[in-house]
Amino acid sequence: MEKLKKQIKKIIKDYKIQDGIVRIKTKVLSAEEAIGNPEHNDYPIQKGRERLMQADFNGAYGVAFTDMFGDYNGSLYEIVNMELKNNFRRAIFISTINAVLSCFGLVDKTSHCRNEGPVNCRKRIVEFMRDNFGNPKIFQAGLQPRFVEVLSKEFEFRVTDMDKDNIGKKINGVTIGPAGDTEKNIEWCDVVFATGSTFVNETYEQLMMDSKPTVFYGVTCAGATYLLNLKRYCPEGI
Repeated sequence: MEKLKKQIKKIIKDYKIQDGIVRIKTKVLSAEEAIGNPEHNDYPIQKGRERLMQADFNGAYGVAFTDMFGDYNGSLYEIVNMELKNNFRRAIFISTINAVLSCFGLVDKTSHCRNEGPVNCRKRIVEFMRDNFGNPKIFQAGLQPRFVEVLSKEFEFRVTDMDKDNIGKKINGVTIGPAGDTEKNIEWCDVVFATGSTFVNETYEQLMMDSKPTVFYGVTCAGATYLLNLKRYCPEGI
């Protein structure tokens, strides 16, 4: 997280917005506000354990998935200097990064796709993997059911999740494993495909290996992947 802090502070300085009176407002979005009314009802946000926190910076929005959520109103200076000691604070920080970088046109797709967006996103993922990696063994860190449905049909595939209610369930014959299987799955795979929420729960670094590629997916990681020069998949974000 310190590298992210350093990078966003440089952006703030370059754009001359380091003044401490610049305000950031964050609020928690309902499931419908976040993703509309998609065809399926098995997305994590619909279960209520996670929410999207949305930051507003000069009318530009950025979001972050988190299991610790609440409204916040503070200065940009306070946010980029706060101690990121839990998922709530990291969600404020990450959503703020997304909003600031969106405001200056440095990143796009910083709000979640809605309605049929997740299904349309699923339709493009196989082509993305083949175009970039050929026929890889894929380890997905973080359950996104639509991705599991299609990737498990086309590739050797494993998936883990941190939600205990998901562990042991099967999708297309693939069992959802616990987060404790992460290390051995990284050793096994050719490509790590990880939810952007790992920047909020601060597990993203363990998913990055010099010897193999990691792709982060979703809106949460928009700013972080830009600042750290990482690969991101999010074709349907807004």
